[in-house]
Amino acid sequence: MVILITGITSGFGKAMAERLSAEGHTVYGTHRKDVEPIPSVHYLRAEVTDDASVAAAVQAVLDAEGRIDVFINNAGMGIGGPLEFSSLEDAKRQMDVNWMGMVRFLHQVVPAMRQRRSGTIVCFSSIGGLMGLPFQGLYSASKFAIEGYCEALRLELRSFGVKVVVIEPGDFSTAFTAQRKSADGPEVHAAYPMYAASLASIEHDETTGLKPEYLAGKIARIVRKRHPAHSYIIASPVQKLSVLLKKILPAKWFAGILSMYYKLG
Repeated sequence: MVILITGITSGFGKAMAERLSAEGHTVYGTHRKDVEPIPSVHYLRAEVTDDASVAAAVQAVLDAEGRIDVFINNAGMGIGGPLEFSSLEDAKRQMDVNWMGMVRFLHQVVPAMRQRRSGTIVCFSSIGGLMGLPFQGLYSASKFAIEGYCEALRLELRSFGVKVVVIEPGDFSTAFTAQRKSADGPEVHAAYPMYAASLASIEHDETTGLKPEYLAGKIARIVRKRHPAHSYIIASPVQKLSVLLKKILPAKWFAGILSMYYKLG
């Protein structure tokens, strides 16, 4: 299969590119910075916030291969901190990368798949796209947007044989934690005295989380399926349980559980 993955320089993207190319797929991946290349993977320099850059990357694959069998929207970033202290520029940046970045690629990929009446679209959301996470509100908002967009897209493409799959990872040990931009400063901690303890808990869960290679193995199996599920939660048992509890518990009860878990007082 011809597979295009966005953001393959580290974390999930790199692990997926390594696994899928090792399994014999023709893998193309986008990147912004120079890295040591993975053998047999085709690198495309692209910026997800730039329309022309995205269009050129997709066209390069179509020109070389004539098709894209699987598109994996993985590129993303996180901005943390109390929403009160998140600037409008941060909010725009968060949505432009995580959500609009996906939209830009899909505007180029979907027509080719629809015309061939074949293809699989895999978009990365998060458990944070199923519940609003404290001090990660902008990130959650961007992932909620992905959930809604993909739910609609799945229905629109159903009769054309194009499948849309959403991946909802929990905490994983990747460079995402170190690269996240978080609000900080005396005024932030004075206004939200629980923030430091909550942030420490968040970062502990991430740095001790599952390894990206585990997720890559799951993705490799998903792309081989003729009839994949609409979504897959790839997370620890406790985090999978949290999703179930959100569905079955009264909203106030679940909010109380999250408050305790994130040390909100």
